[in-house]
Parts: sequence; C-alpha cells; structure tokens
Amino acid sequence: MFKQFSINGGVTAPEGFFADGVSAGLKKDEQLDLAFIYSDKVANVGAIFTSNRFQAAPLKHFQREDIKETNFLLINSKNANAMTGEKGIEDIETIFSSLSQKLPIKNPIMSSTGVIGVHLPTDKIIAGAEKFDLNSKNGEMASKAIMTTDAYPKEIAVKVELPDGRTYSVGGMAKGAGMINPSMATMLAFITTDLQIDSETIKSLLQETTRTTFNAISVDGDTSTNDSVFLLANGKKEFYDEISFKATLQMVMKYLALQIVKDGEGAKKMVSFHVTGAKSDSDAEKVAKTLGDSLLVKTALFGEDPNWGRIAMGVGASGVEVDETRLTISYEDVTVLKDGENLFDDEVEQRAYKVMSRPEFTVYCDLGIGDGSFKSYACDLGYEYVKINADYRT
Repeated sequence: MFKQFSINGGVTAPEGFFADGVSAGLKKDEQLDLAFIYSDKVANVGAIFTSNRFQAAPLKHFQREDIKETNFLLINSKNANAMTGEKGIEDIETIFSSLSQKLPIKNPIMSSTGVIGVHLPTDKIIAGAEKFDLNSKNGEMASKAIMTTDAYPKEIAVKVELPDGRTYSVGGMAKGAGMINPSMATMLAFITTDLQIDSETIKSLLQETTRTTFNAISVDGDTSTNDSVFLLANGKKEFYDEISFKATLQMVMKYLALQIVKDGEGAKKMVSFHVTGAKSDSDAEKVAKTLGDSLLVKTALFGEDPNWGRIAMGVGASGVEVDETRLTISYEDVTVLKDGENLFDDEVEQRAYKVMSRPEFTVYCDLGIGDGSFKSYACDLGYEYVKINADYRT
C-alpha cells in the first residue's frame, strides 16, 4: 500500500517546478499581484474551465492554441481580462511575445482573476515579469500573489511513497472566496506533479475528480468567467502510478476546494450537505447543490437557525423525484424530520441549535427512494459578504 506524507513547498514541491510572486503595480501599496509557475522540463498539461458562456480571454487563448504541453504559466490578479474581446487575447500574445525574448518559455499559458471588462495593463505585467527568478522555489509567495478577496493563501504539497520505494510529489495552490458556485467558481487552481502523465490522461483525471471537489462547492451561487483548474506533469520521475495518483489528486483537490469554502467572503461556517436515498447519484447531486446554493439556506446557517423547512424547500425545488412521506433530515445526529414526520420540539430544537453553532457540521438528507448519493460543500452568507462585494472595485 502506498503512503502519503504532507510536505512543504506547494506547487514547487514536485521535482523541477519553480514559482514565485512579485508586485507589478496592479494592486495598491506594492502588494503581490503577479505569479509564475515554471518547469525546467516541458510538462504535459490539461485544464478544466468554467461553464460560464462568457469565458475570459486566457481561457480562449489556451483553447485556441490547443496547448498540451508547456513550461511556463503566468498568473495575474486584480484584472480578469474577461469581456475584453479579441484585444484581450491580443494582449496575452503581446505579453508572451515580449517575455519570450527574455525568458526560456515554451507554449506559455496565462491565467487571470479580478475585475471583469478592463483590458490588461500589458506594460506593467511585462515589467513585473522581468523581476521573475525562474530558479525560485517560493510557492507561498506565488499563492499570495494570486489572491483577490481571499483572507489567506491556499496551498498544499504531498509526497507519495510506493511499496517498491519509488516516490513522487504533488503540489497545489488555489485562490477563491467569492463568486463560487457548483460549476466551478471565481477560482483558480494549479496542481503540479513530477510523474509522467500524458495530456489526455490529465484531462480525464481532472474531469473525474473535479465533480466531487471544485464542482461540489458553493459560496454565493455565481459562476465566474475565469474559473480554471490546471494540472501539469513534467515526467521527471519517468513513471506513472494510477491508483496512488488518483487518490492523491482527489485529496489535494478536495483540500483546496474546502479551503475556498472556509474562506468564503465573510463566512463563519463550512457545512456539507450529504444527500442519500436518491433515485440516482445525479439526482442526489442536484439536491445537494441546490441546498448548497440556496440563499435562504445560507442565511439560516448564518443565523444558526435549525429551520428544517428551508432544507425541505431546497430538496423539493431541486426538480428531482421526491416523496415528502419518505424524507428524513438531520443536523449531524439530531433528526428533525423522519419519513415526513416533524420531530421538532423544544429539546430537539436546542440540540439542533448546538450543532448549528459549530464552525463545521453536516446536514443529512435521505430521500428514501433509491441508492443515489452525493455530498456538496457550502458556507453561510452574512453581512460581511455584502460589504465586500459592494466595494469590490475599490
């Protein structure tokens, strides 16, 4: 059986990967706002993008160029380069045309986050990138540079040891705190490994794993124009172990996804909605995501109000097959509705309230119809969220 060990380094933990963050003047007060990931060996790459019909220029550029291998990824915050038309793509090409004269980059990729509808300050980005030291192993600085309304950087690194003694590493970093919806979110995630994996396998792995990680989270129900998950594999280890890597990728992506939920703008709670007994897994997924996305449910979480009626409302609004005489709802081990029978009394309400006062807990919903199940993750929604987003551009 393989072993997993938590290590330092974030995206720079795998052999041959480098990263750092600098200030390019995109944010005020010389805050970090421009980052890179570099591999000293060209890496195979795959990506999953937002379902928003208005995809940002960096996503269009990646798909237009049909990039399957790269050694350089440039990431800027403060400016999404979204809804910027053909010029948005031309700006990316201008940046890379200039940088290619100074840096050993091949098939470079750009990723952006920030305000929509504003063209990139190309001169600032080019000047900022000239500060890069491609020998830097500062994953933490890179993870800070990609933040927008995030309260803290999000990174992880894992070393895997196989039974025959071979080892490899997986690193990751992400940003996101608002405009987060199951369908991906205003989030960026970057995962690196020194395993040897072809680009088609990478894409397949991302599609499989994203469903129960980044596509299972919700902060506010809005889907951004820039959501991206990238996986780069540079093959420095010259082998691939499917079983251990799938498990490790799932762990890394789930950790980063839950960090985004915990950092939801103004959030105080992280809650999972575990739906069972649905006609199918697909039906369970629809219910779980409806609950995680409901503003009424989110505000009840903020108010620590065990109002099971809002949960039942969400179940019924999901559009899947349900039967109110079979529905059971529990806050952790406190059952408030059993096969459609209301168990709410003063004692049950107080016990449920104690559960909801916790920073993390699970709401269980059993539909009593079939074997389908799914778990989504969400946070509460309170006053601070409104304050942050009312002043977002300032």
